[in-house]
Amino acid sequence: MNNLKKIGMTALAASLVSTSVFAGELAVSGSASMSYENYSTTENADGANNNRAFSQGNEINFTGGGELDNGLTVALAFQLDEGSASGNGTSPLFDNHSVTVSSDTLGSFSISGHGGSSAASALDTTAAGDIFDNFDATAGILATEVFNGSKAGNNIMKYTLPSVVDGLAVAVSYQAGGNTNAGGDASTAYGLTYTGVEGLTVSYGMGEDNDTPEDNRDVSTMAAAYAYGPVTVAYTESENDATTANTDQKLKSVAVSYTISENLSVKYGQETFENQADAVDPEYTSFSAAYTSGGMTVSVGQQKAEDADGDGTDDDVEYNYLTLGFAF
Repeated sequence: MNNLKKIGMTALAASLVSTSVFAGELAVSGSASMSYENYSTTENADGANNNRAFSQGNEINFTGGGELDNGLTVALAFQLDEGSASGNGTSPLFDNHSVTVSSDTLGSFSISGHGGSSAASALDTTAAGDIFDNFDATAGILATEVFNGSKAGNNIMKYTLPSVVDGLAVAVSYQAGGNTNAGGDASTAYGLTYTGVEGLTVSYGMGEDNDTPEDNRDVSTMAAAYAYGPVTVAYTESENDATTANTDQKLKSVAVSYTISENLSVKYGQETFENQADAVDPEYTSFSAAYTSGGMTVSVGQQKAEDADGDGTDDDVEYNYLTLGFAF
C-alpha cells in the first residue's frame, strides 16, 4: 500500500512538473553578418594602409519562460556565439545568459551569469556609439584608449523597480566582487531614465568599480536625446574618478541622426576622450549610413581618430567598414 502511495505521488509530481514546463514558451532568434574592414594610418609605416580584413559574425539567442500560478513571470535567456571570449571553460560557444523574475507590482530581479550590465553601465554607450572602442590597439595600430566604466559582467544582480512615476524607470545593481584574490570589494550602481516628455529621453547613472583595492573607481553618466520628426540629436558625458593618481577620465559625445525613409538613415557623431595622463585629448568622428529591407541591413561607415594615442605625436587613424547583416 505504501508503495502504491509512493508511485501515485511520484506520478502526480511528474504531472505537475510536466504541466508547468508545458505552460512556458521558448523562442529562438539569431543574427549573422559579413563585413569588410580597413584601418589605415601614415604614422605606422609597417601597417599603413595594409590592415584590411574580411570577417563574419553569428549568434543564436534562446529566450523562454512563463507565468507561474503565484503571478510571477520567470524568463531565461542565453546566447550561442562562436568565438566569444566568454570564459566558460570547455564551452566557448555559450555566451551571455541570465534569469529574470518579475511582476507588475514587484518589478523585476535578474542575475546575469555572463554578459550582464550594471544599472549604470547599461546607460554609458556614447551618443556616437562608442567610436573609440573601434581603435583599441587594432591590427598593431597605436590607438589604445579604453574608458573604464562601472563594474559589470559575470554574476551581477539587477533590480528594476516597478513603475511609480509615469515615464520614470529606476534600476539598482550589485556585483559581489570578482577579483577576490586581490581583495576586491563589492560594487553597486543605480540608473534613472525619464521618457515622460514626447521625443525626449534623459538618463543618469552612477556606479562603482571596487574590484581592485588600490584603484577604486566612481563612474557617472549623463545622457539626453531628443527626437523631432526624422531628426534625433543626442549628447552623453561619462566621468571616471579613480583613486590612482593621474587616471581620471571623461568621455563626451554628440550625435545627429536623420531618418530619410523607413528604410534609410544616416548618422554623424563626435567623441572627445579626456584622459588625465594624456598630453592631448584624442578626438573621434564618424559618419555612417544604414539601409534596411526586411531582415537585412547594409551598413557603411567611415571613422577617424585624431591624436589617437594622446601623446601629442599626431597619430591619426582611419577606419572604414561595410557590413551586410541578417536578423532571423
